[in-house]
Amino acid sequence: MSNLTANLTALQLHVAFWDLNNDAIITPYEIYMGFRALGFSILFSLGGLLIPVFFSYPTTLGHSWLPDPLFRIYTNHIHKAKHGSDTGIYDSDGHLRLALFDEMFDKMDSAATGGVSDREPSMGVGDLFRLHSKTRVAADPAGWSFAAMEWWTTWLLLQREGRLWKEDLREMYDGTLFWKLQDRRNGRDCSMQGYGWKDWTNTMWYNGTWKSWEVDHNVDKEAERQPGVSALSLVA
Repeated sequence: MSNLTANLTALQLHVAFWDLNNDAIITPYEIYMGFRALGFSILFSLGGLLIPVFFSYPTTLGHSWLPDPLFRIYTNHIHKAKHGSDTGIYDSDGHLRLALFDEMFDKMDSAATGGVSDREPSMGVGDLFRLHSKTRVAADPAGWSFAAMEWWTTWLLLQREGRLWKEDLREMYDGTLFWKLQDRRNGRDCSMQGYGWKDWTNTMWYNGTWKSWEVDHNVDKEAERQPGVSALSLVA
C-alpha cells in the first residue's frame, strides 16, 4: 500500500480507502462497501451514495466537460471537488495545512482538554456547531450542507466521550484512520469508538438521554462505589 500512496496528496489519501481496486476511480458500489466496512448501517451506507451524485462531476472536469454517466469519482482530480464553507485545512491542491489544523483545536477546544497534562485537545458537539458557523461563507447553501453532513458523519464514526480527539481527526484527514478502524472491526475489537442507533435507542429508552458516554461515565462511577453490583444492572 505504501508504494501506491507515496506520491498522493493528503486529500487523495483521505479518499483512497474507498478505492477498493486502487485504480484511482471510486465507483458508487465502492463507496457503499467502504462505509459498510467501517461499520455503518445499510441505510446510512446507501445514503452515502449522495457523495458521487454531487462530487463525481467536479472530478470528471480534470479530463472531460461531459459528466460521467456512472457517477464515478476520479481521485487524481479529487481536489476539484473541494467545496466552500470548509475549514480550509486542505489547500487548493489537496495538501494538508497542519498549522491551520492545530489552530482549529487551539480555538475550538472549549473544554480545554488539551490543557490537561495527560489528554490531547478535542472538540465536543457544541464546538463543532461553532466551527461550522465560523466557516460558513455567504450565499453558499451547498457548502453549508456538505460541511454539516461531513462533520455529522465524522462525529458518528469517531466520537469518544462525546468528543472528537485531535489525533483521531488528524489521521482521518490523511486517511490512515479508516484502515485502522477496518482492522479493529475485522478483529472484533470491542473498544471501537463511534455512535450508532443502538447507542441512541438504549440510552433514550433506559436513561432518557442520547448522550451515551455520560451514562457510561455515571455507570463506571457507580460501579466503583458498588463493586459487587453488575454494571449492566446499573444501566437498566
